[in-house]
Amino acid sequence: MPEPFAALLLKYATTRPNMLTATNPGSHWLFPGRRAGQPVHPTTVAGRLAAQGLHRTNARTSAIRHLVLQAPAPVVAGVLGYNNESVALIAAEAASPWSRYAPGDHRR
Repeated sequence: MPEPFAALLLKYATTRPNMLTATNPGSHWLFPGRRAGQPVHPTTVAGRLAAQGLHRTNARTSAIRHLVLQAPAPVVAGVLGYNNESVALIAAEAASPWSRYAPGDHRR
């Protein structure tokens, strides 16, 4: 993990919430939940991020935008289980160097 995030994650790891409950004393989850052996629920994380002004749709699109700069849109879509057309639109917006990549079987 690059700085400055590494320092933030290390600090957070030493002060994680829900660690003093009987169900989580040795939890390996970065975000432990209230149930034994379970992480915090994704809806809870989304709510906490939204309260800080970070909305998951924007974060997801930003992450895909970075991925399509490194790999063709059809490959990214296939790996993530997303629709090819949706990822292709994000790739076009990001001016992806893979914009001329032809999806499909190239073994012929």
